[in-house]
Amino acid sequence: MPAKESLYPRDWFNKALQDVRTVEILLRAQGDAEVAGFHLQQAAEKYLKGYLLSQGWKLERIHNLEALLNEAIRFDPGFERFRDLCEEATDLYTFERYPFFGRPGVSLDDIARLLPLLNDLIQKIEETVAR
Repeated sequence: MPAKESLYPRDWFNKALQDVRTVEILLRAQGDAEVAGFHLQQAAEKYLKGYLLSQGWKLERIHNLEALLNEAIRFDPGFERFRDLCEEATDLYTFERYPFFGRPGVSLDDIARLLPLLNDLIQKIEETVAR
């Protein structure tokens, strides 16, 4: 019998912080950019899902950050400022999971540029859910 995902936002945030730590470690160690990108996307996904759960959203199995962001915007239009992050990070999930011929690769510089945006998203969600 498959395990059921938690419906508690804090559980999602805690798992997301593991992903953030992995991104930070990979950046410091000059590790694999695609793996770092995957974990960056996962952190954003888990934080958005945790936020949405805190607003009464019914949990869905979805990895598209833009779709999750659109749901978050329904509750708070201020999430719109994270559109670029979500568009770029959604692609990072796919790039790490599947082989693509001739696609431009993701670099550690790309991940280092996106990490502060992710941290801003996390801060907004933490401040909102804490209220």
